[in-house]
Amino acid sequence: MTVMTSRILVVDDERMVRWSLRQALERVGYQVDEASTAAEALEHSGREAPDVVLLDHRLPDKTGLEVLRVLLKATPRLPVVMITAHASIDGAVEAMKEGAFHYLSKPFEVEDVLQTVQRALEMGRLREEVARRREEGLRSFGVQNIVAESPAMAAVVKMVRRVAQSEASTILLLGESGVGKGLVAHALHYESGAVEKPFVDITCTALTETLLESELFGHEKGAFTDARTQKKGLFELADSGTVFLDEIGDLTAAIQGKLLRFLEEKSFRRVGGTRDIRVNLRVIAATNKDLAQEVEAGRFRRDLYFRLNVIPIHIPPLRERREDILPLARGFVRHYNAEFRKQITGLSKPAEERLVSYSWPGNVRELRNAIERAMLLAEARELALDDLPLELRDQHASRTPPQSGADSFTLPPEGLSFEQLEKHLLIQALDRCRGNRTRAARLLGMNRDRIRYRIQKFGLEERFAESG
Repeated sequence: MTVMTSRILVVDDERMVRWSLRQALERVGYQVDEASTAAEALEHSGREAPDVVLLDHRLPDKTGLEVLRVLLKATPRLPVVMITAHASIDGAVEAMKEGAFHYLSKPFEVEDVLQTVQRALEMGRLREEVARRREEGLRSFGVQNIVAESPAMAAVVKMVRRVAQSEASTILLLGESGVGKGLVAHALHYESGAVEKPFVDITCTALTETLLESELFGHEKGAFTDARTQKKGLFELADSGTVFLDEIGDLTAAIQGKLLRFLEEKSFRRVGGTRDIRVNLRVIAATNKDLAQEVEAGRFRRDLYFRLNVIPIHIPPLRERREDILPLARGFVRHYNAEFRKQITGLSKPAEERLVSYSWPGNVRELRNAIERAMLLAEARELALDDLPLELRDQHASRTPPQSGADSFTLPPEGLSFEQLEKHLLIQALDRCRGNRTRAARLLGMNRDRIRYRIQKFGLEERFAESG
């Protein structure tokens, strides 16, 4: 038996029972406290918090069940082992339904007692670890991390709180690239009852169709050339937890069909497999596309769209929630102060005004990048307008670039800097495509080589490293 330095509280009105338990427990290194009544037990547990309680079912002043309820109300994660006679087994089972860890039946063997206590301690440590992870997760990803000074985002946060605690198995996050759909997805998981379960995310555009299918559903050994061993997919690994599928609007037709089957039946087959595997999890899907338009264009399955769109949450672009811009910027300053070991006190008034007036085509991601750059280059204690990226400092930067083709763009009366407009459109396209140069080239009606040339021309290689 492993020596443990844990505190055990023995509660029993029979002196010999307490003595024998103390002898057995102290022999392997436990610290032992005794109590002969419910009052003594509650006093002891309040003064010296035990790691495990061995609690007799019958006490002179209260029943063990009554004591159990008081103990667990004060310390919900405390492992309590009931001690009972054979005639009171039903009472012990009832106590376990109330939250007791286990029970010992008199007369008991010393080895059974030691094994039960050790298991109870392990369970107690596991409960503490789960609670710690939940608290850490809530601190890092809970809804309090979502800046919601604007009415639009306050409504989103309210919705997230309600949906997270619901039984919803499918949630659809909608919004432009960079608005914070990943942060909302994390909040939905960490505010739910499945916080101790896995949260796995995958960007649907990051892998080819074959690899994505293998990632989601897993594969059997020999299913394809490189399948040398069996592999569990993300759906299987995330059982009882959450899967976040980002950029779901880019799924191929074949994967769309398999995802629909999974959402409807909560079962799937590994690639090359013949057996259905059932899981219970929440799927959060996200896209920056208008799925209704994608359906009309024949690029997205109508039945899958309706299956995903049960609980849609639309996250507004940053330009529609300007009350959030400065709180976000100040939060990023605090973050990068810690990361870069700086002591920037804030932003100058002109810099703040520029941030608020800018259109933010790249949304929160672009704001974060802008503050990161400014923090790296700033020499004063306050971020000035000149510390901001050039596209923000330009007097026309707040003008939203054309959204529906060159014909819709009107040259302002005072003119503009063509190079700055070109750079602005390039950054917007790359941000929207998460740095994917091929997709950005399609958006701008040019080839990949021309995109690469302009990235080099405007010194954007580090910001948009090669990704396709």
